[in-house]
Amino acid sequence: MAKVTGLEGIVAGETDIGLVDGEKGYLVYRGYWAKELAVTRTYEEVAYLLWNGHLPSAEELERLKNDMAASRQLPGYIRQIIELMPASVPMMLVLQSTIAALGEQGNTSWPPVLPQAVRLASILPTIIAYRYRTLNGLTPLEPLSELGHAANYLYMLTGEKPTEAHVQALSAYLILCMEHGMNASTFAARVVLSTESDMNAAVAGAIGAMKGPLHGGAPYEVIAMLEDIGTRERAEPWLRKALESGTKIMGFGHRIYKTKDPRAEALQIATQEMIGKDPSFDLALHVEATAIHLLQEYKPGRRLFTNVEFYAAAILKALELSPDIFTPTFTAGRIIGWTAHIMEQAANNRIFRPQSVYTGPMPQHEF
Repeated sequence: MAKVTGLEGIVAGETDIGLVDGEKGYLVYRGYWAKELAVTRTYEEVAYLLWNGHLPSAEELERLKNDMAASRQLPGYIRQIIELMPASVPMMLVLQSTIAALGEQGNTSWPPVLPQAVRLASILPTIIAYRYRTLNGLTPLEPLSELGHAANYLYMLTGEKPTEAHVQALSAYLILCMEHGMNASTFAARVVLSTESDMNAAVAGAIGAMKGPLHGGAPYEVIAMLEDIGTRERAEPWLRKALESGTKIMGFGHRIYKTKDPRAEALQIATQEMIGKDPSFDLALHVEATAIHLLQEYKPGRRLFTNVEFYAAAILKALELSPDIFTPTFTAGRIIGWTAHIMEQAANNRIFRPQSVYTGPMPQHEF
């Protein structure tokens, strides 16, 4: 029996939700280029696409927006759970616990259905914002019905209605987080669901996988690099020193994408309105341009492109989001893909039951 560590290269199922082709630099959502969707569509439109297989009509989009607005409020017992958790409990564990607890609200039916997905995706940012403001001694804010999903998230975190440029940047980032093939958390969600467990349990399992630094690690290292560089004048000497000492330049190259990361390409377009308006974002762009030039000088023949982590770092820092909510923010996007995969798994379900190779000792006598 062949053994494959980490199931790398093993096809675990078929899906018509998304395609990742690292050799060609493709990321496709339901027949559409993800990078195009990120700069031409809203969070709600792309969520509808991944859940339903087609883009919404004006009437369908309005109905989804209304359903999401009606689903953002936290039940009283969820507020109590959040408030009772010690400050030392990481945000991802708060999300996992509260999403599981929401199963008491009727999200435990089989098979999972779309209204359950809408509720979970709608309420998750409210949980993040409620916990964040509570921990920081700020009064939690109720979502505003007139704001879209991305704008509401920023408003509930900061207490201020965000600029259109910030909404566009965050919306594009969340859209590009929604789906990325059979990654660890998506696979975890499908495995849990395959037992005919419920959507909440499957999402809670996916959050557990996302919490791990090998999967949901946010772009902390890129931000640390940008903060260490600090100014435009320090960019070139800092990067030269790193390259000459063999230090990896964070935010360049990708394990999957052997050419340009389509998510970075989209975020480059989506953030045009932020240029010249935020010093930290302008510094990031200067570091990017300098690094690309120096990488060509020091490593001729190697094609190293900016990856999504670089632009994620630049955007999240410009939005002044706290590092402890970077991975939860990633989760607020990925929950759309998880719930789409959960419903797809349920439609043609078979329990996952791989085999293992025993490597322990055998009994030393007959019985």
